[in-house]
Amino acid sequence: MSDHGSQPATPEQPSPPEKPARNLDAYRAHYAERTTGMTASEIRALFAVASRPEVVSLAGGMPNLAALPLDSLAAEVARLISVDGQIALQYGSAHGVPELREQICEVMALEGITAHPDDVMVTAGSQMALDMVTRIFCDPGDVILAEGPSYVGALGSFAAYQAEVVHVAMDEDGLQPDALRQAIADVTAQGKRIKFLYTIPNFHNPGGITLALPRRSEILEICAQHGILVVEDNPYGLLGFDGQPHPALRSMDADNVVYLGSFSKTFASGLRVGWVLAPHAIREKLVLTAESATLCPPTLNQMIVSRYLSTHDWQGQIKIFQEQYRERRDAMLSALEQYMPAGCTWTRPDGGFFVWLTVPEGVDTKAMLPRAVTQRVAYVSGTGFYRDGFGSRQMRLSFCYPTPERIREGVRRLANTLTEEMELVRTFGTVPQRSVPGPQAPSPDTA
Repeated sequence: MSDHGSQPATPEQPSPPEKPARNLDAYRAHYAERTTGMTASEIRALFAVASRPEVVSLAGGMPNLAALPLDSLAAEVARLISVDGQIALQYGSAHGVPELREQICEVMALEGITAHPDDVMVTAGSQMALDMVTRIFCDPGDVILAEGPSYVGALGSFAAYQAEVVHVAMDEDGLQPDALRQAIADVTAQGKRIKFLYTIPNFHNPGGITLALPRRSEILEICAQHGILVVEDNPYGLLGFDGQPHPALRSMDADNVVYLGSFSKTFASGLRVGWVLAPHAIREKLVLTAESATLCPPTLNQMIVSRYLSTHDWQGQIKIFQEQYRERRDAMLSALEQYMPAGCTWTRPDGGFFVWLTVPEGVDTKAMLPRAVTQRVAYVSGTGFYRDGFGSRQMRLSFCYPTPERIREGVRRLANTLTEEMELVRTFGTVPQRSVPGPQAPSPDTA
């Protein structure tokens, strides 16, 4: 008698044979040539440890979001989705939300820029704008002039498009005009094409240096004389600690300067809203490039920024940021004076997020980083900010995110680590370090 409540047994199906994992070389053979310049950050694994709460991170350039009026922002975002969700959650234009482009012109006016909204293009952060500018201008082997050191995210984009970077020296007043002239002459003598000068004139990342006003017009004149476009990257321009904003390079030359801006440092980095202001002909190419890459920047994020600008005292909020970052800057400079061993030097920024520290001869900051993390402090080695492995005696210290108390403690730990490293160098000599030349891919830890 059969059991009608049970199911007949089914034969066990054999498992499909496991496919052997493809050898990495099998993929590498199909990569585009441009990927040879794309390398992951060697310190990424270290920063996974550095993110632990017991480690004082003086590494990442993360803004202090605790200063934002989060409750009122939450209410405004809820209202935005409730009332205008059909628009905010829909596809948009690659050009950007019109109202936001008008507001961006008002923001840039604080730095002396006169602009029309049609020449503003909204991007997913200024990193996207930088990538697009490089994409439309640079063929493999073309030359980009950039300050030495320079922003790691820029170097990553330049490497991705196989452009060659020639660094131009800076001093305490920023990019040196004579060094720029010499670099142009050297590159020209080699028969290479210079496509543009990339510069961060205000509160430089990583140098913490500001380009002196007399040099701004001189550098623009040099570039115009040689037919070299200027790409001005200015995410920190409104975060100065003393007086009015510096005049943007774009305010001095509207025909030869492409201006990159961002709300990541003055509002919210997680929204990834930036922009590019370019001469009309260039802007058309940028729109086409954006459409092929992302179709359009996120409409919701743009509308959140736009509502923030229209409903909040955003200029008052920037003053709050300035005061908090000034306090943190002062804490870092004071701690460096108190704790750092003899032979160290550092920049004294009048705005922005960063101090650039140079250590005594024989110390390799890249080699020292694992030992610093063991001592529960993190920084970014200077080698990541050069295209050719220079910067082994430098490090970038960020004061924007930790509290003043944490900054002082972090500098104390760093000074102890450095003192021990200097003693090892005196005892055993300098150990040659294996350095991978070329820029590494950017990450939030090195932003």
